[in-house]
Amino acid sequence: MTVKSKSSAKKTNLYDKSLYINRELSWLSFNRRCLGEAMDPSLPVLERVKFLAICHANMDEFFMIRMPGLLGGDVATITNIGPDAFPDKERLVNELNDEVRDLIKGYDNCWNGIEGTLQDNGVTILSISALDANQKKWADTYYRERIHPLLTPLALDISHPFPFISNNSLNLAMKLRRSDGEILYARVKMPVGILPRFVKVPTEKNFEFVLIEDLIEKHIGTLFPDLEVLGCYKFRITRNADVKVTIDEAADLMSAVETALDSRDAGFPVRMVVEDSMPTDLVNVFAKNLKLRSEQVTRSPDRGMLFTDLWELVGLGLPDLKYRPYVPTVPQEIAESIDMFSVIKEKDWILYHPYESFETVIRFIRESADDPMVQSIKICLYRLGKNPEIIRQLMRAKEKGKAVSVLMELRAKFDEVNNIAIARELEEIGVHVVYGPVNLKVHSKLLQVVRLEKDRLVRYTHMSSGNYNAGTAKQYSDISFLTANQEIGEDVGELFNALTGYFGPRDYRHLLVAPLTLKSTLLELIDNEISNKRNGGPGYIAMKANGLIDSDIIAKLYEASIAGVKVDLNIRGLCCLRPGVEGVSDNITVVSIVDRYLEHARIFYFENNGQPKMYMGSSDMMPRNLISRVEVLFPVLDGRMLESIRDNILNVCLTDNVKAWELRSDGTYVRRGRGDLKPMRSQDWFMENKGAWHA
Repeated sequence: MTVKSKSSAKKTNLYDKSLYINRELSWLSFNRRCLGEAMDPSLPVLERVKFLAICHANMDEFFMIRMPGLLGGDVATITNIGPDAFPDKERLVNELNDEVRDLIKGYDNCWNGIEGTLQDNGVTILSISALDANQKKWADTYYRERIHPLLTPLALDISHPFPFISNNSLNLAMKLRRSDGEILYARVKMPVGILPRFVKVPTEKNFEFVLIEDLIEKHIGTLFPDLEVLGCYKFRITRNADVKVTIDEAADLMSAVETALDSRDAGFPVRMVVEDSMPTDLVNVFAKNLKLRSEQVTRSPDRGMLFTDLWELVGLGLPDLKYRPYVPTVPQEIAESIDMFSVIKEKDWILYHPYESFETVIRFIRESADDPMVQSIKICLYRLGKNPEIIRQLMRAKEKGKAVSVLMELRAKFDEVNNIAIARELEEIGVHVVYGPVNLKVHSKLLQVVRLEKDRLVRYTHMSSGNYNAGTAKQYSDISFLTANQEIGEDVGELFNALTGYFGPRDYRHLLVAPLTLKSTLLELIDNEISNKRNGGPGYIAMKANGLIDSDIIAKLYEASIAGVKVDLNIRGLCCLRPGVEGVSDNITVVSIVDRYLEHARIFYFENNGQPKMYMGSSDMMPRNLISRVEVLFPVLDGRMLESIRDNILNVCLTDNVKAWELRSDGTYVRRGRGDLKPMRSQDWFMENKGAWHA
């Protein structure tokens, strides 16, 4: 939709569907930007392999989480689709499938280049025929002793029930023939996970591998004696993994989540990816039994079936083929401090991970566990990773007599099993574990330590855009905030009470809490910039987030642009806003940075007539964050800190011209042009200018 002039703004329907990019296509656009990194020959080759593995994992998640809704129901009834121009479900699905097929071709082309570079660097994937005599003998023994006992051939005929095919497992489909000419079909599941996909063979060279499926295919006759093997073909099935948790009067939340998880691997099939050469009759056998339509079957080049397990190559001990390791720093005042409490009480602290060490946060919890004056520790946990150090410190705190309360979000997608296990472990030693409101996920990142000081209780608070996960803190760029501000501490304490008690409206002096006040306050702050601009003020908004989908926020940003407010957006992933539409979003720019670390921080900046306001925290501008989750944004109250974050984090990201992609009004992304400007790669700048954001 094109608006002729700003004077017609009052007549413009800012919710017109043509003004919005479809969120599913935006999801796939992020995948294409990741593919752009995988194809970049300037990157170390194993970093390129990593990005290709990310591409494939993202595609699997897209089909597990997003496609089931489109395939299983009317598009008008599907939640979180986004306010876009696709009321016709069939048209949308066809366009998505076209984009998926194009991406798969891109993956294959990318791998062809990567494989040659790997070989140039001593990492070779060999065919069975390329093995020398000793290696072939070794491979035969490896198959006989390590692989064959793990295989179960399953016939596909009327006397055998069609086998269950687990989600995203790698399989071989066989076409066989009896001596009388009868055609038979069978399936074998690959033991990937038990055994590596890339099997290292003995060699005097650096690294030589064969694929486990090639070893199995060479010996497939041992599974079907007296039958002629006409062909073996790889395939994968992706199933709906978007589990729904149903609470009834007889169940608690943990039991309900566990019940829902039981159905995840058995979700209905969404797609089948088959090796390109797989004959149609064999494809039809599986498609018919899995109730898949032809458009749900994707043919992939042979090597295109590798990408599921590329993480095995990423994990090779070859540092020369990866980025040079970066060692996070610790601010000097914190490193030299006697204890964390004194340094936090002296002033507020912003830590920017992974450029600054997450160990500082762990140290804060460790010292809280040891300090005899600490009375209680409360924390919200969402994604923890395996063997989390923070859990060990919370257990130590409980053993030392502290009151420890943990709000564990059991419904963190794909982390449910881990979170349930940790919750039970904490409960067993007497930690008070709660699960938050039944109808809301708790996505807030909150930690509060209460300490007795001179007969007075003092609150020390940590808030963040990232999870309490030491692993992802080395891979995601997140902002941590440490403060002894008592008003903020009281707000956080009040929120913890709401989460452990009954969640509902509460008075918060500083925090913006979803689904209560966060969205409405953001809209008010945008409105304020509109008013200031109309009254002759500057009018400026800058936002950094992972996603922008909410139609009310987008429409309000359009209104701001029409009023002349300049809006700079750094949105890593999904974005439904169309920048650059004449008369509507001329004043809006959108960039996405895809680089070594996953951009994950959220910063919301408003010029406010020369008295800037800034909020940071856990929330994106998506309906799920604003309506269906408990999210928190906290203000930056210190003026010098605010300016430093604006100038040395937010503006640095907005001026990236090396790893930034600009969003066009048609929904496509292009690498940002540099012109005569010096190269600015924001993540390199952060590594080189350690701590520049400290006021």
